[in-house]
Amino acid sequence: MPIRVNLERIMLERKVSLTELAGRIDLTLANLSILKTNKARAIRFSTLEALCRELKCQPGDLLERLDDDAPERGADQG
Repeated sequence: MPIRVNLERIMLERKVSLTELAGRIDLTLANLSILKTNKARAIRFSTLEALCRELKCQPGDLLERLDDDAPERGADQG
């Protein structure tokens, strides 16, 4: 059951940079980048809450469950 983090889309919609958001939620740029690029294996509820607070969204806006057999967006095909 793959989970995708839609952080990049939400950030674009809100016109907020990675550096700005990292400072506002007190998270390192490297860790926020890992979330943005869907390389994270887990997320703390406190981080999720801070993201939702600063981006004015709900957890379901940031997290999306993908079908097991659906290809991930941006995955190599071939």
